[in-house]
Amino acid sequence: MAAANTIEQPSSPRIPNQEKNSNSSMLLLKLMSKRRTWVCLFVSVYTILLSLSWNLLKSVLSWYELESSTSSSSGWPALYASVLLGVSFGVLSMVAALAVAVPATLVTWITVLVLLTFCGKPRKTLVLEGKKLTAEITGSVVKVLIKEGNIVAAVCAVLGYFALVGRHKEGGEVVDL
Repeated sequence: MAAANTIEQPSSPRIPNQEKNSNSSMLLLKLMSKRRTWVCLFVSVYTILLSLSWNLLKSVLSWYELESSTSSSSGWPALYASVLLGVSFGVLSMVAALAVAVPATLVTWITVLVLLTFCGKPRKTLVLEGKKLTAEITGSVVKVLIKEGNIVAAVCAVLGYFALVGRHKEGGEVVDL
């Protein structure tokens, strides 16, 4: 009797690839919704950036040592090396600031749009305001990032130049990194 009460529903044929894709996408969504996943991604990206910048620093310093030992006491190799270091660390600081600025910018953008919605703005007005808001926020973030990157690049270039020239004048002892 219990078997007669259960109604069997027809099952739709499932394609194995679709089932695998839905399982993998669900797993990906679960992973990406966790805070520790974002922390791990953040730390791994910064580790990669730090490793790349360290390797670049070592290669620029070895190039500078080679150039300063073969050429006369002109300051051009130190200038080239310091500008290269300044630019690389300026770009690195812009990437680091961008990684922090994007989530904060998205939260600000969403908050303003929600507040505009609660104020009773119609949908067409919200779309227009959202486009204007996106352009304003993106423009201001880019301006700040470029300004901060340029400041870091200039400071690193000047400090690098004086460090390299001072190191060369002291006798050029090579310090292994």
